[in-house]
Amino acid sequence: MRLASIIGLTLALVATGSHGQQASDRHAPEAGTGGAAPVQAGKARDFMVVAAHPLAAEAGRAILAEGGSAADALVAVQLVLGLVEPQSSGLGGGGFLLHWSAEAGRLITLDGRETAPAAAGPDLFLGADGKPLPFFAAVVGGRSVGTPATLRLLEEIHRRAGRLPFERLLAPAIALADAGFPVSPRLAALIAAEGERLKHDGEAARYFFAADGRPLAAGAVLRNPAYAETLRRIAEGGVDAFYSGEIADDIVARVTGDALNPGALAESDLENYKVIERNPVCAPAFGYDICGMGPPSSGGIAVIQILSLAEAGGLGALAPGSAAAWRVIGEASRLAFADRERWLADPAFFRVPANGLIAPGYLALRARLLDGTAAQGPVMPGPVPAGQPAQDSGHLAPLPGAGAGPDFPSTTQVVIRDAAGDVISYTGTIENGFGSRLMVRGFLLNNELTDFSFAAADAAGLAVANRVEGGKRPRSSMAPTIVFRDGRPVLAIGSPGGSRIIGFVAQALIGHLVWGQDPATALAAPHLLNRFGPFELEAGTAASDLAPGLQALGYRTEITDLNSGLAAIAIGPDGLSGAADPRREGAVAGQ
Repeated sequence: MRLASIIGLTLALVATGSHGQQASDRHAPEAGTGGAAPVQAGKARDFMVVAAHPLAAEAGRAILAEGGSAADALVAVQLVLGLVEPQSSGLGGGGFLLHWSAEAGRLITLDGRETAPAAAGPDLFLGADGKPLPFFAAVVGGRSVGTPATLRLLEEIHRRAGRLPFERLLAPAIALADAGFPVSPRLAALIAAEGERLKHDGEAARYFFAADGRPLAAGAVLRNPAYAETLRRIAEGGVDAFYSGEIADDIVARVTGDALNPGALAESDLENYKVIERNPVCAPAFGYDICGMGPPSSGGIAVIQILSLAEAGGLGALAPGSAAAWRVIGEASRLAFADRERWLADPAFFRVPANGLIAPGYLALRARLLDGTAAQGPVMPGPVPAGQPAQDSGHLAPLPGAGAGPDFPSTTQVVIRDAAGDVISYTGTIENGFGSRLMVRGFLLNNELTDFSFAAADAAGLAVANRVEGGKRPRSSMAPTIVFRDGRPVLAIGSPGGSRIIGFVAQALIGHLVWGQDPATALAAPHLLNRFGPFELEAGTAASDLAPGLQALGYRTEITDLNSGLAAIAIGPDGLSGAADPRREGAVAGQ
C-alpha cells in the first residue's frame, strides 16, 4: 500500500494549517488525486470518497486507487476517522451501512448499532427519586456505554465485498497514529469546550490536554501509540482480538469500574454481538426511489415520509425556497416526527409497522392534513399526533407510549463509489461528542444508551417502544441514503446531527432532486428545520430572511446554529460529482 501520500498530506497540513478552510477556499473542478490535498467539492471519473476529514478521504482514495472496493475503502476511512475525528466515531461506537453491489444489482443494509448490556433494565437512567437523570449525569461514565459494534460492521462488509486483505486496510491509521497528525481547529475547539467532562477519565485527560491542563491547540501534532497498538493486535488476530481477550477485558473493566457512574457491560455482551442484515426501506418520491435504513433507525422512514408528504402537498408547484415551500416541508417533517416518536424502536423488541409507515395508502391519509395553500398555517396549533399505520398483517398496530431520548449529535458520514460501480453510504457514531468520555487503548467508548427513552412509560402509563431493555438496540436518527432512478444509483448522501439528521438529509435531497441544485449548492444551502412545531432557522444565513413569512403563517421561529456534516456523491453519465458540507472540515477525494 502507498502510505507516502497519506503521510505527505499529514506533513503538508501541519505546515500549511489547511484544516478547517471553508468551501469557497477549497472548491476545485477535479477531486484531489495522487496525494494532493482533498477538496470540499469536486468531480471524478472512476471513483470517489467523501469523508469528514481530509486525511480520512485521502486514505480511502489511496485504497480505491490500488484497486480496492468501496468496502475496502470504508474500512480504511473509518479507522482513520476514529483517530483524527475521535469525538464523532470510532472503534468504541457503531453505525448503519447501505451497500449497492453493481455486479449483483442488489442493495443491502447492515445494522451495526450498539446494544444495551444484557443486565440493563428500564430503570437504567432513573435517579434515586425515580425520575429521569439529567442528560450529562447519564452520559459521563460507564452507565451510558453500549456494546461497541464498529469493528464487527467493518468486518462484515469486508467479508461480503472486500478485495484487499483486511489487515492491509488498517495500515493508514496505524501509520498516522505512530507519526502523529495535526489537531484541526474543529477538534481543538471541541476539546476546549468540553473542559472538565473530558477530564473525567485519566487516559482521555492525558491524551486531549497538555501536562499543564490546557486543551490541545489547533496545529499541535497528536500521536496515539495506544491506538496503533490496538490496530496492530487486530491486524494480527482479526476482529475477534477486540471482542475477546485483553482488549475486551480492558473495555469491561473501564465501564464497570468507573468510580462516578459504573455501567453493566460484560464480556459476554462483546462476545455475543452480531451485525444484522435488514431489509432496506424504499419508496418513490419526485420520480426517484429513495432507499434508507430501517428500524432501529428512524432516519430512513422519516426521510421517505417527508419527501412523499411534501410531494403530495404540492411542493413541486411552489417557488423553491419560498415560505410557502418551507411550510409544506416543515409540516411534512412534523408529521414524520410524530410517527417517529411513537413507532420507531428495535424491531426485535417491538413490532414496528415499518412497511405500514411508508405505505402509499397510509401516506395519502396523512397527506390530507397538508392543505398546501400558502395561506394555510401549521397543520395543528399544538403537537401533531402520530398516525395509526397497519402492521404487515393488515391489522392496526397496537399503540405504544410516546418516548423521548435526547439524541445528541456526534456522528460522521462517509459516501463512496468505487471503479466497479459499488456504492456505500455509511453513518457512524459514538453519540454525544466524545461519547462517554471514557478512553481505552487509544479510542473513546460510546454513550449510545442515552439514545433510549429515559422514561419507560409515558404520562398515560403506556410502555414506551424505545425504553431500555437488555440486548436491545436504541433508536437512531441516522439516515444513510441511496437514491435510485430506473434501477441505478444516482446519489449517495447522509449527515451527522442527532435528530436533525432527518431534516438535513431531506432538505438536501429536495434541493438536489426537486430544485435542481448541484451537490455542493444543496449541501451548503441554509437550513430550515421543523421537528415539533417551531421553525429552526440557521444563524448567520439567509434562512433568517424567511422568518417574517413563516411568522405570518403562524409559526414561531428560532435562530440557532445548525451544524450539519452532509456528504454526497451524485452519479451521472458524465461521472461523479461530490461535495462535503462546508460547515465542517470534510473532504472529497477521487480520480
